[in-house]
Amino acid sequence: TQRSEFRGADSWGGGGWGRTRSLATGLAALALAIAAEVAATTALKSTAGFTRLLPSVVVVLGYCAAFYFLALCLERIAVGIAYAIWAGTGIVLIALLGLLVHGQRLDLPAVVGMGLIVAGVAVINLWSGSQLH
Repeated sequence: TQRSEFRGADSWGGGGWGRTRSLATGLAALALAIAAEVAATTALKSTAGFTRLLPSVVVVLGYCAAFYFLALCLERIAVGIAYAIWAGTGIVLIALLGLLVHGQRLDLPAVVGMGLIVAGVAVINLWSGSQLH
């Protein structure tokens, strides 16, 4: 079977990704996608309906970066696995930032549910063989 490669600088006209077959590079792209999406979603509340410029710019640029890095990650990691990790990690991080930045508290069922999400992401990362294409 032929393994896929990142083609960042070659086919997408930018970035320093070069060619690699490393799962670590795919996971790095996924981590950047998650960070960008979490930053954008956290800033979304501060846009006040997109009437405040700076948070609105953070949201638009953050989502653009998130999907760019997610697309890079999908060159190496199966879409279902990448999306599960992205969504699960994003939910937990956004809930934590919602508490820290916006003072939004979670009740016990919400905390338990997020603990189950973290457990699911851990199971995927530790024991699933479905990560690679």
